[in-house]
Amino acid sequence: MVAYKQPVTRGAIEDVRGVQCGPVLRQLMDLKLVQVTGRDENALGRPLLYGTTEQFLTRFGLARVEDLPKSHEFGAA
Repeated sequence: MVAYKQPVTRGAIEDVRGVQCGPVLRQLMDLKLVQVTGRDENALGRPLLYGTTEQFLTRFGLARVEDLPKSHEFGAA
């Protein structure tokens, strides 16, 4: 979710997933796959924005985020 929608807020992730994602985001940050990239200046409370790291790209063998598979490539609607 973060990789495809970045920069994205925790609230936006939770809206799509339908469940809280705080612990999962923390784990991804601990693994250095996701990082805080800033704040959403246009949203109430200026929530944190999350994005992927260079380590994410390396771990998944990508040169850039645009190299992620498209949704039709893995059967998503």
